[in-house]
Amino acid sequence: MGISPDSVKSHDGFKLKHELPFRLLSDPDHRVAELYGAWGEKKMYGKSFMGVIRSTFIIDEMGKIVKVFSKVKVREHSKEVLAELK
Repeated sequence: MGISPDSVKSHDGFKLKHELPFRLLSDPDHRVAELYGAWGEKKMYGKSFMGVIRSTFIIDEMGKIVKVFSKVKVREHSKEVLAELK
């Protein structure tokens, strides 16, 4: 399952385009992101602002978080996650 602050409509298009086999949840008020520590202060070009901290959480069948990837770099990340799941 994926969670982001994007709209449900945006998620529907993204899921269809990439043929994702899991649910995407919209979190526009970032309540879930805050609970997971994936919302906080970021810096870009010397300015601070609040935003999504790209993170991945692997959660087992019982709902327990078994692995956290913080400050994810998109290009290499899918390989990291797949290696962890094996």
